[in-house]
Amino acid sequence: MKNIVLIATLSVITLSVHAQTTVKKPLNKRAQATPHAPIPFGKEAFQKSEQTVIRWMGNGGFFINSQGTTLMVDPLLKGFDMPVLFKAPIEPKDVPRLDAVLITHSDNDHYSIPTLTDLAQLTGMYHATAYVDSLMKNQGFRSTGHGIGDVFDVGKIKVTLTPADHDWQNYAPNKTRHFKKADCAGFLIRTANGTIWAEGDSKLMPEHLTMVPPDAILFDFSDNEWHFTLEGALKIASAYPDTPLLLSHWGTVDAPDFTPFNADPEVLKKLVVNPGRVVVLAPGEAYVLKPLREKQ
Repeated sequence: MKNIVLIATLSVITLSVHAQTTVKKPLNKRAQATPHAPIPFGKEAFQKSEQTVIRWMGNGGFFINSQGTTLMVDPLLKGFDMPVLFKAPIEPKDVPRLDAVLITHSDNDHYSIPTLTDLAQLTGMYHATAYVDSLMKNQGFRSTGHGIGDVFDVGKIKVTLTPADHDWQNYAPNKTRHFKKADCAGFLIRTANGTIWAEGDSKLMPEHLTMVPPDAILFDFSDNEWHFTLEGALKIASAYPDTPLLLSHWGTVDAPDFTPFNADPEVLKKLVVNPGRVVVLAPGEAYVLKPLREKQ
């Protein structure tokens, strides 16, 4: 993330529902919206049930337990190089097991080597794009790489890689390689209880607006050029007007003046179609997935 901060600083690139937000304003700092205090969870959250339960873990991280099949998406539980505003709702040492961890891209607020190092012996397989898989293998992690559109199974869950556009590194003054769009991805996660779209970090792409409506979106609404922007996030929300939006990538990194981290749910709710489906979770809070047809 330090490279992204540098880009912003140098201006190289113009870069059930709860209303659970607070605004923190430390001395000499702009106010930043933050979620309510984390709700810790432990091994009870990993037990088998008939439900699919989603928990936000801060920033872009989520934990999903679908009828006993467990996975995490982009967990950031320790070791980030920027100050954070929350305590992770579970520590790696308290995770009993995971069937898989899915990593959307190589930025260290999503691909957290300290977190994955601690989870490695507890996890069946790490899944990512081919590029991130190469980084994982260099770390000695057990991992599998995939292309955009590829489908793989995690237990009874089917996962499809969706396209993303987040190659900001190509514009960095200290770039060391040319990044491809296929180096990053989202994940469409099909469970017995419904479909979840983990968008990943991305600019808005036409493909993002023409999917079969998912039953939940892990929703990034950062008003940043290398994310969807607020305008782009609103377009996604309008394309799927009934889909619950589980907010992510906000309020947990101490960066009130840095747009990838300083989104405000209250601003979103004033602009979005059908604001009642905006889900503002505290880190660790459980959300039970329901198919859209049951909500209508």
